[in-house]
Amino acid sequence: MPTITKLKYMTPWIEVASTAQDWDDVGRTELLRMHYHLHVIRAFEEAVLEMEKLGLVHGPLHSSIGQEGGAVGSIAPLTSGDMITGSHRGHHQFLAKCLRHIDRADYDPRKAPFPADVRDLLYRSLAEIMGLSDGFCKGRGGSMHLRWVEAGAMGTNAIVGGGVPIANGLAWAKKRQGQGRVAYTFFGDGGAYIGSVPESMNLAALWNLPICFFIENNGYAVATRINEQTRETRLSSRGGAFAIPAYRVDGMDPVAVRLASNMALAHMRTGGGPAVIEALVYRFFHHGGSLQGSAFGYREKEEEANWKARDPLARMARELVQRKWLSPKQNEAIRQHALSAMAEVVERLTEVAEGKRRIRPQLWPGTDFRDQGLRGDLSEFNGLRFEEQETASGPIGDVTFVDAVAQVMQRRMETDERIFCMGEDIHRLKGGTNGATKGLAARFPDRIVPTPIEEQGFAGLAGGVASEGSYRPVVEFMYADFVLVAADQVFNQIGKARHMFGGDSPMPLVLRTKCAIGTGYGSQHSMDPAGLYAMFPGWRIVAPSTPFDYVGLMNSALQCEDPVLVIEHTSLYNSTGKGPLEDLDYYIPLGKAKVVRPGTAFTVLTYLAMTPLAVQVADEMGIDVEVIDLRSLDRAGIDWDTIGASVRKTNSVVVLEQGPLTGSYGAMLSDEIQRRLFDHLDQPVQRIHGAEASPSVSKALERAAYVGREEVRAGYEQMLRAVGRSV
Repeated sequence: MPTITKLKYMTPWIEVASTAQDWDDVGRTELLRMHYHLHVIRAFEEAVLEMEKLGLVHGPLHSSIGQEGGAVGSIAPLTSGDMITGSHRGHHQFLAKCLRHIDRADYDPRKAPFPADVRDLLYRSLAEIMGLSDGFCKGRGGSMHLRWVEAGAMGTNAIVGGGVPIANGLAWAKKRQGQGRVAYTFFGDGGAYIGSVPESMNLAALWNLPICFFIENNGYAVATRINEQTRETRLSSRGGAFAIPAYRVDGMDPVAVRLASNMALAHMRTGGGPAVIEALVYRFFHHGGSLQGSAFGYREKEEEANWKARDPLARMARELVQRKWLSPKQNEAIRQHALSAMAEVVERLTEVAEGKRRIRPQLWPGTDFRDQGLRGDLSEFNGLRFEEQETASGPIGDVTFVDAVAQVMQRRMETDERIFCMGEDIHRLKGGTNGATKGLAARFPDRIVPTPIEEQGFAGLAGGVASEGSYRPVVEFMYADFVLVAADQVFNQIGKARHMFGGDSPMPLVLRTKCAIGTGYGSQHSMDPAGLYAMFPGWRIVAPSTPFDYVGLMNSALQCEDPVLVIEHTSLYNSTGKGPLEDLDYYIPLGKAKVVRPGTAFTVLTYLAMTPLAVQVADEMGIDVEVIDLRSLDRAGIDWDTIGASVRKTNSVVVLEQGPLTGSYGAMLSDEIQRRLFDHLDQPVQRIHGAEASPSVSKALERAAYVGREEVRAGYEQMLRAVGRSV
């Protein structure tokens, strides 16, 4: 017979309930403030639902009515310096955090109408939900993307679990600042299982981050019951798997939630690391809109009635009246102040025309605002020193490419304490798997951050750090293909954040990765990521082909207030080229291509390892070809001046890339060239690219899949025939 030992979680998992004494201990002042906040949120949500019924809210609307107790109870102990992220159902948390930020100790909601700053908060919040220019995100975020940085409300999120890794990044920054501040991330039972959440819990526990994972367990993911989603329906159990203390609480009891929040805060503020709170709550309406769930057949009316009898707002009123800290008349006065404030907000935002209420036309954002703020204006580069290899002020000599990668990063980390590096194995193996971080772990032990294998978790964390504004993360994906594991955080979150939140939110993050075509790693480790990143808004992309260019472009990437993808190529790492021997402080402008070989026969547009190959083949063939190293590959970074001048001279262009036809950068570039420069072309834009399939592991099949010397030569011969020149 085996020996059986019962195992226990390393950390507490407890249920918290309030007593009458707990309500007394919170006291009249704090309970009245919480009650006031509950009234504000309830009246706001009722007004939002009314706007939805009138057809004045475009897009989905997820009411929080019924769940306010969890938001107000958990946020009541927070300060403005603490930060939160939320989910698609996040109005209540957003308002609770903002109200906490602007609260005035001398205001008594029982006696006077709401102060002007509270009315302004309600106005800007409803304006955002209605998609109007006076909203917090200038109408771009709507109901699911509410953000007010000054209040510590760092963004609600339309992607289930999407805000959780970001909050981890906020907590990472707060821990490093050492001021005792924390982060809370709110998500529902439907988000408790998505990959970003356990990845974030693991990182938070591993790095002892001051973050509370607050699970609003309302029992349904849209219409799917929780017991249809998971066998263990007590979602706070997830904490124990990562050695995180967890608290389970009745979310309809605001004081019980406050007690649990205080316990979590005491743990987090004293360096104990993360906490989990599961609040059992109930949304009174359907997943979206103003109908009840029973109207759709997945809930019973009796169930809804039982939960409504536990309304947190009514519970708070009863407790206050019982203690004679509030009279029924005073409670009604607070209610009327809330209704009056919302009526005023609605009047400011809407008008009656031809017997029908409509949004005031002057409040819509202008269509010229459509793309503004998609990326920054690069004013951060004003006054910097830009150089090219041919005119460099410092000595130039032969430099190994990968040494330039490590040297410029060391230099920037010496001069900018905000920079840190994060990725898998970057602290070992003498600088990661290729030596790109050589010497950095010894030089900066607290700023070289090795991660577990969870790209979504650490990429999102880095995005949260960047959004906080105090640090500049440099993230390494060991292989470019791994971005597909982290696609939500890279494309939906990091890339879209500036634009989505109104255009004023920098995202200074650098993502380094390598293209490993030709190394035998097969279909899932050989991606050229340029085409994929160029498809999504917000990212800047640079692809250096020489050590000199790498230094200048990496310096620019680390100066930029937008997210920048820096693509490296494994075949270049051990190559030797011209680079700086002393000066590591110059910049190369983003959006500036370079003619590396002048010519007149035709134009070759290329990047990365194909640049030196394009020149070599032209030299070997002895043909008059103009080769342009694109260097910047994002749509905003394509140097149309340089490209246009070349095409007007040669009247023929070929786009050369090493990777396959699928996921191709060249497809986008070719299309754009023909749209812009059609009148100067004597023939359609031609392309030299790999096969349709991704490279295989077999050496023979791999070589057949990508572009090498033979394919470049054949492409050049075809171009010469097309322009009427001898081969």
